[in-house]
Amino acid sequence: MSQPLLTVEHLSKTFSRRGHTVHAVQDVSFTLNAGETYALVGESGSGKSTTGRSILGLTPASGGRVEFAGHSLRDLNPRQWREMRRSIQMIFQDPLSTLDPKRTVGYSIEEPLIIHGEKDAALRKKAVAAMLTQVGLGAHDAGRYPHEFSGGQRQRIGIARALILRPKLIICDEPVSALDVSIQSQILNLLMDLQREYGLAYLFISHDLNVVRHIADRVGVMYQGRIVEEGPCLDLFARPQHEYTRYLLDAILPAHPSEKHALVKVRA
Repeated sequence: MSQPLLTVEHLSKTFSRRGHTVHAVQDVSFTLNAGETYALVGESGSGKSTTGRSILGLTPASGGRVEFAGHSLRDLNPRQWREMRRSIQMIFQDPLSTLDPKRTVGYSIEEPLIIHGEKDAALRKKAVAAMLTQVGLGAHDAGRYPHEFSGGQRQRIGIARALILRPKLIICDEPVSALDVSIQSQILNLLMDLQREYGLAYLFISHDLNVVRHIADRVGVMYQGRIVEEGPCLDLFARPQHEYTRYLLDAILPAHPSEKHALVKVRA
């Protein structure tokens, strides 16, 4: 059996606030294989986003072990982290957080190539144009500014920026939660298309099991900083074991077929 792309063991993160210790993440362990989507799902405050940020080093972990492609991600210096982020990228809920309003979107997509030493400007521009086209925009959009795009279009730009370095793993932190249901399905379809083309692995963080059911291979349910249930997506939906998982499912699944819920429609 091949080695997991990402291994997380006993990850923890504590914060001190006004003299109190907050255990945001407690003893979290899971693995993620190449080309797979593993979803962390839970309500706000469950620790799922902190877990993702701790893996990427944006929020330093308090304890535990994280390995990517056999390499430890603990105690990396800034230079080592910069090199590692060629292979691990993140998509945020609000793409404006990664887009400079004073810069064109073309520059924002190109910037990771500049940071990582690609000196050929013509090659960078060509890569940006190709990436914009691949995410469903046009090469001509490179000269526009973030405020000129809709929320769904900005998320496509955020995806293009994350993908420009051809990473192996993308951490998707609530990437569709701020979008209308119809736009959510478009972005999910795009993510799955890109995954098939490039063999990407996704750590998909969401509060919405209805979204997760369409994209995840395996799911870890987080509650109060811990993973309380984990399993293949279809099994977890069909036979939830933990009462918190059942609570989350009850919030999206109708008790009777006559009850209607807004469901994300994603291509098979």
